[in-house]
Amino acid sequence: MLHNASVSYNGRVAMEFEKQLRDRDAWSVGDGCSAERVLSLLSTKTVFLAIRECFYGTTRFEDFVARIGTSAPAVSRALKQLESAGIVTRVPYREPGKRIHDEYRLTESGEDMLPVFLSLMQWGDKYLQDSRPPLAFIDRDTGRPLKVRVTAEPVREPSSDDIEIRLNPALRRRARTPDRDEF
Repeated sequence: MLHNASVSYNGRVAMEFEKQLRDRDAWSVGDGCSAERVLSLLSTKTVFLAIRECFYGTTRFEDFVARIGTSAPAVSRALKQLESAGIVTRVPYREPGKRIHDEYRLTESGEDMLPVFLSLMQWGDKYLQDSRPPLAFIDRDTGRPLKVRVTAEPVREPSSDDIEIRLNPALRRRARTPDRDEF
């Protein structure tokens, strides 16, 4: 439920089509719709949470399973789906005396999902949190909170390694309580 949402209507739609596209019954995007393709790729909660964990620095399979909180087969399917889409790649590693394992790392295409990830987080923080959100995304260089905006100007786009994730200051006291492990 959207607790913080309000509805207003000023008689205009959010975007306006150019003249040749205004008759919506005369044309269709069909299978070419990029939004539909992205939603097909991010078809499950586990797939999206795997991307979240990649941005949070998770690389090892067992850590994905523990941090996402779902079954190993579900995480395996999600990572395979992301790998086949070119969002993550496997990088082999070996701990001394053990067999070779794979880490999962974001590709360039995966890194380019940063604005998508941050947009969804920003929207959820605004409309789905009853109080302050648990995490804040901060520009490492300036210390200022990051916000995703639509703009027509050239702007500097931070990469994931330019971002520091901090516990929201209002929640710091609660997180220090020894018997709590959630925000």
